Amino acid sequence: MSHKEKSNKKVMVAVAMMLSLGVVGCAQNPYGDAYNVGEARTMQTVSTGTITKLDAVTMSSDGESTIGTLAGAAIGGILGSKIGGGSGSDIAAIGGALAGGALGNTAGDAVGKRQGVNIVIKLDSGRTVAVVQQVDPNMIFRVGQRVDIYQQGSTTRVVPAN
Repeated sequence: MSHKEKSNKKVMVAVAMMLSLGVVGCAQNPYGDAYNVGEARTMQTVSTGTITKLDAVTMSSDGESTIGTLAGAAIGGILGSKIGGGSGSDIAAIGGALAGGALGNTAGDAVGKRQGVNIVIKLDSGRTVAVVQQVDPNMIFRVGQRVDIYQQGSTTRVVPAN
């Protein structure tokens, strides 16, 4: 195996590891009933109110397209480097990296889009608030429904009141 083949193999392994980390990082449950370990045993502020308005929204994820761009660029660069020899190979590698990065960014954007709902709530205190969260097929909201709002730091969740 040549030095260049060994180098390409190392890059491909690094790309695979980066992609697997990206998939794990994106696997969080974004619904109102999901918590991460760091949120356990911390106090939340709870408010109760009534839904006055619901609007469908599209949510796009920050960071996922970056992973797609990097992975696409790395793969494109590797594939491009296989073309020609000498400076032609270098030019093809740069072109492959640019094309791969553009395709990876587009793919990452598509994966990062989710259906959300903007929930406008009239709190029992008289104040009106709005919270956006991802649509959960197991938690369908309706106007007039009583809900609880859990707030912990900068994270807010809306769940049906019991």
